[in-house]
Amino acid sequence: MVSIQTSRPLIVVGVDGSEASKAALRWAARQAELTGAELRPVQAWRPPPTYGIPVDYSDTDFEEHTRENLRRTVEEMLGEHPKVSAAPQVVEGHPSSVLPAAARDADLLVVGSHGRGAFKGMLLGSVSQHCVQHATCPVLVVRTPIR
Repeated sequence: MVSIQTSRPLIVVGVDGSEASKAALRWAARQAELTGAELRPVQAWRPPPTYGIPVDYSDTDFEEHTRENLRRTVEEMLGEHPKVSAAPQVVEGHPSSVLPAAARDADLLVVGSHGRGAFKGMLLGSVSQHCVQHATCPVLVVRTPIR
């Protein structure tokens, strides 16, 4: 018996507000438009490190701040009336673990590469490299031009 897929394809894209992630979001949105896929922009967040010094963050909502940053980035890249529906998601954790987990049931994971390694411009960043090695779906790494 042949199984027929009844749900739309899913494209997950990592967003952190950087130029590389904006390029990845633009690429993923265009691919979603061409293929009829659902688009899920994902941004990871973590409280800042305290380095052993007690810090009172009780009046700071890091998750809400990240949600607002993601909303603004999606609107900036896709416009107020995008051609594809996007379901942004914020998740607590490090991007290198959050993105492969968010893409567990996806058809494609799209990430940008900062290229901030030892050989800037030649190597993938640590997050994109981790995604390539650990995601259970295909991964596309969008590179921004070297300046």
